[in-house]
Amino acid sequence: MKVRTAGGRCALALLLLFMAGGVAAPAAVAAVAKDSAQSVSEALSCQCGCGLTVANCNHPQCEFSVPLRAQIEQMLGKGMGRTQIIAMFRDKYGEKILSAPTAEGFNLLAWVMPFAALLAGCGLLFAVVGRWHRSAPGAVAPAEARERGSAFEPELKRRLERELKERF
Repeated sequence: MKVRTAGGRCALALLLLFMAGGVAAPAAVAAVAKDSAQSVSEALSCQCGCGLTVANCNHPQCEFSVPLRAQIEQMLGKGMGRTQIIAMFRDKYGEKILSAPTAEGFNLLAWVMPFAALLAGCGLLFAVVGRWHRSAPGAVAPAEARERGSAFEPELKRRLERELKERF
């Protein structure tokens, strides 16, 4: 197989890279599936007011995230799983502890609304542009233009020729 363009070479290199990555994929999936303090901490929001997750809280001596990380480490050491730990903190602090809303009940609206609004906006944009295109001032339908033979009215054409002769 001979690739002549730079874009083709890049595409071929990316394809080979993804194919090579497919060999290492099972190990990567196993590493991601393994419960870790980092993955649990990223699923929980810090309650100190920073607006970050427990794993990413930027306060060195945060009164919420530092003890919570230690507590998560202890729970993992006792054999608790990620879902168990998150469920326990959800029961204790409520929905506000979760860094992402659950995809059930009323929270499903938080997942669906951005896409629905984007779709509705695109539909409205297409409708408005289509209406503008159809009702453009001075626009002549193709069949009507063929019937006329010219876009100018004969009287306007004569007037234009007369004024051009007078000036030049």
